Amino acid sequence: EWNGHTLEEVEFEILTGDAIDRREADSGTITRGVAVSPWDGLTIEGDYIKAEAKAGRMGSILYAVAVKDATGRAFRSPTIIDLKALEAAESELDRVLPQWEAEDVLPDEVRYIGPADRSANYGILKWKEMFSPRQLLVHGTFVREYRKLVPEVREAIEDRERADAVLALLALMQGKEINYNSYLSSWHASRGVIRSVFERHDFAFKWTYAEFEGARELHEWALYGGIIRAYEGIASLLEPSVGMLPNPASGYALPGSIVVSQGNAGSLPDVADSSFELVCIDPPYYDNVMYAELADYFYVWEKRTLGQIWPEFFQDELTNKEDEAVANAARFAHAGRRKSELANLDYERKMTGIFAECLRILTDDGVMTVMFTHKKAEAWDTLGQSLLEAGFSIEASWPVPTESENALNQAMKNSAASTIFLVCRKRVERDAGEKVFFESLESGVREAAREAYSRFTAAGITGVDLLLATYGPALSVLSAQWPVYSSEPGDDGQARLLRPAEALVVAQEEVVRLQRNRLVAANVEFDALTDFWLLAWYMFRAREFPFDEARKMTMAVGGINTDDLKQAKLVVAKAGSVVMSLPKDRWRSDPDSSLAGVHRDRVVFPALIDALHTALYVVGLDGAAAAKTWLDQRGLTDDVRFRALVEAAVKAVPRTKTKGELNVEEAGLLERLVQVAFDDISIPEDVDELAQEQLFET
Repeated sequence: EWNGHTLEEVEFEILTGDAIDRREADSGTITRGVAVSPWDGLTIEGDYIKAEAKAGRMGSILYAVAVKDATGRAFRSPTIIDLKALEAAESELDRVLPQWEAEDVLPDEVRYIGPADRSANYGILKWKEMFSPRQLLVHGTFVREYRKLVPEVREAIEDRERADAVLALLALMQGKEINYNSYLSSWHASRGVIRSVFERHDFAFKWTYAEFEGARELHEWALYGGIIRAYEGIASLLEPSVGMLPNPASGYALPGSIVVSQGNAGSLPDVADSSFELVCIDPPYYDNVMYAELADYFYVWEKRTLGQIWPEFFQDELTNKEDEAVANAARFAHAGRRKSELANLDYERKMTGIFAECLRILTDDGVMTVMFTHKKAEAWDTLGQSLLEAGFSIEASWPVPTESENALNQAMKNSAASTIFLVCRKRVERDAGEKVFFESLESGVREAAREAYSRFTAAGITGVDLLLATYGPALSVLSAQWPVYSSEPGDDGQARLLRPAEALVVAQEEVVRLQRNRLVAANVEFDALTDFWLLAWYMFRAREFPFDEARKMTMAVGGINTDDLKQAKLVVAKAGSVVMSLPKDRWRSDPDSSLAGVHRDRVVFPALIDALHTALYVVGLDGAAAAKTWLDQRGLTDDVRFRALVEAAVKAVPRTKTKGELNVEEAGLLERLVQVAFDDISIPEDVDELAQEQLFET
């Protein structure tokens, strides 16, 4: 019940075409965990919602049914039959639940709450709580029916190994089904399909969810569209070719037989020394994905199906988190403030062991290709240290686009859309002699960064990907002379071993300098705060990016630090990241304040970005004509530096769109300002992210 209304009184109507108020439709009722009541328009705080959810008082209501008709996908409002079906499923689950609990059909395990969790705050503490009653009925029925199949299949197929292989494939159907039929499965509006739970690499809470028809369609889709299709694809890749001709099924030339094995990459006792010419490794990306934590989602169900065939693989309550090569700070929560440091050291130790084993099995003239991407310099520092300590030199690197930009780089969150391929060889150890200090290599690192910048810019690489593309060449300079020392002594007073991050900062400085030259005319100088704002937008293409990257950017710009950014209200710090402030959020109550910020009565600006932000503030408040008057009164319309800043800003601020609306508010304000005051400045073309995503998927 809410404000005197009950759910039974709620009726939904499906609108299409011109009947839709698109602005109202796009506004929604949830923003960053804070809701707006559809009854009275009042705000419902996120903490209250979470408390109600934890108390078991958050429910769900069916508001649309997707159907297929002669024209394709359509929607209809729920009928009384639909609602009665929900009630019947819930009643049936209540009826069978005691028996199912006795037979251990449903996953009652308490969830591991680690870095990938986003749902425990809403009361989802056990694995079975990831599913609605009707979904649980569907998936629990699968478990019971599968268990009945085990003796039948083994009796029908005399070869026990083959029978169990068939049973294993059938069990994998459920993995496909639970991935598209849970509280965390959402509707992909632009494609008209259900999204996977793991559209993101975490258990993000979903405010609306989509449910598959579970009596018939779900199983057929999982078997034929999932398991059989995947099996055929994998089998075609493993089929040897005739001579060196491509296999017609896969298009690849496989000159010999293929052996697929599974094991710990840090210990390969069955592989001889110097027996491989190529090692191609796609290691865990530091703290990007908590694989074991995510695998629990499937493990708890497979334990109840595949566990009937191979119980030895399902002895543990949940998956093994201790031996996983990821930087998982949750494992070291007992260490307090040192938890991130210990997680980093644990990842570095494990990756060094893995790379050392790769070095052992590689021939002397062999190559190891490492695929890696991460927007945090700490991740690259750790990976680089592991490679160097294991005995590798980095010969070359290339960024390869591998991610849909719409899926990852969404104007509010910065992320890499490319994977960096590092080409490594066994390092030829130099003669022991005088120590090599970084000062003697610094110019080489800068030159490598400049060369990579020019090469990859010409190839169309931009944003954070361009920055990451320079990390490989910087590490390459270090690896050729490793070990390399810093002239700054360590805690023991002796020369300390250099950390790769110190070379990466130098590479970033070069990229920042070159990026600034692309944005700003050579004879125009700005202040440090203005340079930071411009370059952060231009390089990260997002409002939010890691705190450590903001810190390194201030070092590269020079003259400021992250405290200066916060004092100027240019950014707001949050857990592990910073968020670029909107012009209206930089308001100062005193127009004569010596602190940087926004006030429409200002005539003196501590930083030039304050003048631009105040002009954009006036555009948003009173319109572009008022902003033009404001600029004229201060002589800014004809000011060479201010005009150069406006021209640089329209290049730097991304003009990505979703559903026809610009994602970054400043992009729209800048366009309006340019139209009335600087109409000879060209506005870059917009990028429609949904169209770009569909093109990428095609």
